[in-house]
Amino acid sequence: MSPLTLSRRNILAGVGVALAAGSAASMAASPAMADQGNMDAAMLQLGNALESLRRATPNKGGHRERAMALVEQAMGETQAGIDYAQQHGGG
Repeated sequence: MSPLTLSRRNILAGVGVALAAGSAASMAASPAMADQGNMDAAMLQLGNALESLRRATPNKGGHRERAMALVEQAMGETQAGIDYAQQHGGG
């Protein structure tokens, strides 16, 4: 695993905590963020899924690892959607 992957994985693992802590404040500060409740919820649920996969035993024929990579990809796409909506004033 490359240092970039580890670093990204550590960042993604903390996303759920950051969203839970900052969601109310950022929603109040920005009208665009007020429309991101579903995307924020998706990020939190994806973070929970990733943590569950990490805790699972690794005897799954590589499927657990592929699932973790796909969840990380989904988190990245979800965040990209949130960022896009913020930049373009959409919800």
